[in-house]
Amino acid sequence: MSRDSSRDDSRQPHSSFDRTETRPRRAVDDHPQDREPETEPRYGQPLCERLSPEDQARPRTYTLGRRTFHLRESEVRAMADIGTFRIVAADDLAQYAYEGDASRMERDLRRLQNQGLVVERTLPASRRNSIRVVGLTKTGKRLLRSTNRLPNNQAIFHGIVKPREAKHDAALYRLFHNEVNRIETAGGRPLRVILDYELKRDLYRDRERLGERKNDPAEVAALAERHGLKAVNGKIPLPDLRIEYQTAELEQHRLDLELATHHYRPRGIAEKAKAGFALYSPREDAPRLRRILDEQELTARIFAL
Repeated sequence: MSRDSSRDDSRQPHSSFDRTETRPRRAVDDHPQDREPETEPRYGQPLCERLSPEDQARPRTYTLGRRTFHLRESEVRAMADIGTFRIVAADDLAQYAYEGDASRMERDLRRLQNQGLVVERTLPASRRNSIRVVGLTKTGKRLLRSTNRLPNNQAIFHGIVKPREAKHDAALYRLFHNEVNRIETAGGRPLRVILDYELKRDLYRDRERLGERKNDPAEVAALAERHGLKAVNGKIPLPDLRIEYQTAELEQHRLDLELATHHYRPRGIAEKAKAGFALYSPREDAPRLRRILDEQELTARIFAL
């Protein structure tokens, strides 16, 4: 989690991915994830037919077991965004999923809560401020998967966990949209979002299979490369967020993103930079983090979020 504040869209997309933990270690996703063969829908777009405005406003019927749910198109799309990122700040959901129409979002969230599909909490973001976040319930996750609205290999999360990290984790949704704007402007399209929970789980699983060789520097480097990552000082840093996307030339690329805050130690920031991540930071933290990179003579930049 480290980033730079001035943003240069002429830079090349990063294709290696690493992540070292400088904040408290998070457990791998507490909830099992549904993973199946990949399909290729555009992120955030329905896989079904295009709907007229009238049809979008008209609830459609979905069934899960013996239960029946009535959802508008905007509600299903909101659930897809929430489930992909585990938690989303309500303000950001209104901005990106509802194009700034907060009243429409509030109406949809009430309907989704009444049907037991989403849960929301207001959590402390600092000593003075709080953040309102939204997550799927377990039922919401199961229903979203059954709609086939997301690629089958896209992990879907439920529940609001790690309240201390809510501000950081919720910001990843905003970070994603910053990068997707650049990708789409260049004619590309996002295909899949991978959070650090998923990367960590897969990496640790494969490392344990190495047995006594799991600490061998050559094996660690080879393991990192297999996961599109890079070993730094014998460790494999992991990004907060990986975006898999297709370019205008139909080439497949990955972009690893890290959100750094003032809690980051100089060594942790340096490892993230050496791993080749695109580094972001809250605007108020960026000057300090830039100074650290300059002192260590690292050329990575930190983009303000």
